[in-house]
Amino acid sequence: MKNKLLVATRKGLFTVERGKDWRITGVDFLGDNCSAVLPHPVNGAILAALDHGHFGVKLHRSTDRGKSWHEIEAPKYPAKSEGEEDWVDMHGRTIPASLLLIWTLEADHATRPDGIWCGTVPGAMFYSNDRGDSWRLVESLWNHTLRRRWFGGGMDYPGIHSVCVDPGDAGRISMGVSCGGVWVSRDAGKQWECVGKGWRSDYLPPELLGDPAIQDVHRLGQCGAHPDALWVQHHNGIFRSTDGGQHWIELKDVSPSAFGFALAAHPSDPDTAWFVPEIKDERRIPVDGKLVVNRTRDGGQSFETLSRGLPQEHAYDLVYRHGLAIDTEGKVLAMGSTTGSVFVSEDSGDSWQCVSTHLPPVYAVRFAESAS
Repeated sequence: MKNKLLVATRKGLFTVERGKDWRITGVDFLGDNCSAVLPHPVNGAILAALDHGHFGVKLHRSTDRGKSWHEIEAPKYPAKSEGEEDWVDMHGRTIPASLLLIWTLEADHATRPDGIWCGTVPGAMFYSNDRGDSWRLVESLWNHTLRRRWFGGGMDYPGIHSVCVDPGDAGRISMGVSCGGVWVSRDAGKQWECVGKGWRSDYLPPELLGDPAIQDVHRLGQCGAHPDALWVQHHNGIFRSTDGGQHWIELKDVSPSAFGFALAAHPSDPDTAWFVPEIKDERRIPVDGKLVVNRTRDGGQSFETLSRGLPQEHAYDLVYRHGLAIDTEGKVLAMGSTTGSVFVSEDSGDSWQCVSTHLPPVYAVRFAESAS
């Protein structure tokens, strides 16, 4: 069981560890907006992305499990070539070709132990093969004709927020874009395909309802042991694929809501996943002011609503895309919310214990190896 959490928040990167119980044991970058964190499972380095607003995006790395940090190079967008047209979305807004946010950092396949994928806003993918010392734009995606159809969802501009690497196939990478659908590469990023039949987006005109290139994917999750089993928390609901994303089935009759942002896919059971339901669109708070987690263990045919240990009165926690995580054994869950609440479950979600209710708004939670 993993007994250490890294919690990225609007005002710093907090460490939570389990001794007798779970508690906050440290903080780095106090006061700084930490948008993403990656405890690399292979080489042991930790990367933290900081959004300094007017001063730009910065990246820091620790090679001693968080005891010390050093600033490293952040990804850079390519200069606009002569005669190149602006990137204008379907709403007529010009999308800047400059780094606004690092939205996700993910380790590459174990056979490439120093490899890191980086998804950004506006929508671009970068790759490092040297633990973040240098970055290259994934031009095969950047130059894809469908990329210019992407547009912003919850953010003003499109962004890449989910990257899933197939543990059994070093070439297969899947990623999710808001709003730009699900994309798959079968050659480690040299080529990309926008995949998916079965989508339904009720916010689009009828003729674009199932268009795979403009779907608002909130989060993409993959079962590591069965990588063809994919889950999507979509703006329109919850979808599941059992063929690597080629076909999607919408899971209906999900109570109290099929809307949300976060999901966690079980690492070894393809039929099990967790979601955090919210009220859709304008409110974006838990239904009836009760914070709950939904779990399916039969591939989405049915869902259990888990609430033991979670606030059930006047709870207005929103859980962001990266605010729910599962450990490598598929038993311990961690969840952080916009109220600064952090919860941990050691029994697959049946019950939860509160670690804190007074942190800054939580952007991401990640399990990490302890220093001991």
